[in-house]
Amino acid sequence: MTRSLQNNLIESWHIIIAIIVLIVSLIVILAINSGTGISLAISDAGSGFLVYCLIGFAAQIIDGSLGMAYGVSSSSFLLFLGIPPRMATAAVHTAEVFTTGVSGISHLALNNIDKKLFLKLILPGIAGSIAGAYLISNVFDGNILKPYIAAYLLILGILIFIKGIFNKASVLKEPKHVKALALFGGFFDATGGGGWGPIVTSNIIVQGNNPSKTIGTVNTAEFFITFVSAGIFLFFVGIENWDIVIGLILGGVIAAPFGALISVKMKKKMLTALVGTLIIISSAISIAKYLF
Repeated sequence: MTRSLQNNLIESWHIIIAIIVLIVSLIVILAINSGTGISLAISDAGSGFLVYCLIGFAAQIIDGSLGMAYGVSSSSFLLFLGIPPRMATAAVHTAEVFTTGVSGISHLALNNIDKKLFLKLILPGIAGSIAGAYLISNVFDGNILKPYIAAYLLILGILIFIKGIFNKASVLKEPKHVKALALFGGFFDATGGGGWGPIVTSNIIVQGNNPSKTIGTVNTAEFFITFVSAGIFLFFVGIENWDIVIGLILGGVIAAPFGALISVKMKKKMLTALVGTLIIISSAISIAKYLF
């Protein structure tokens, strides 16, 4: 371990400990509540399980490097595969606790986080996430929401594509309306299985904040937002498809350190445009399936 890496980890020890404690707590809760669900999912794993692993890996590479699209990407493909919206959203958020935790630690190790921005995002993001997770878990029928969620994801895909094609580099500036962005980002992320990154990361970068630091900060904050919404989903919805959750977790955890490294090293315009294209296609197919 290099000296700079050690220093970065030491300086961020309180955030890292919080992430580790919450992840361990969730593992214990899941193990207690699942009964034999987890062991059966592993023993019965087949080609479908591999597909979920690949979805988790691809979604986390995108999210870790761009600061967006884990929920959008994974939810789009799960909806396309015929998974009910409420189950897909619960699975994505449960898996995302683990992937964003590893991703956040990776960004902290690379000193790719703005702690002032991080503190502004946490509480409003959690509040929005609680409201959104409660509504989709306890008020609305997920099947009714399916076409609307797909349409919402389609719009996000178009916005991401436009961002990749047309956005130009700008002078670095302090972002405005951060708390409002976090509130809306947390809400739409919980209701649609994706939206925190596209809403928060995109808007902050467009305002002129450092792109790499923004991505690392939003990714790290996302862990805490996702942890809260996942807890609500577990309480109201529970988890039935453990093969989906475990597949998304395994693929995402493996990809998380690589995504953080790509965030620091890679040019993002082309990859952002490709992400937008992918989401547009998968969401459009889901809408077509509902209509026809």
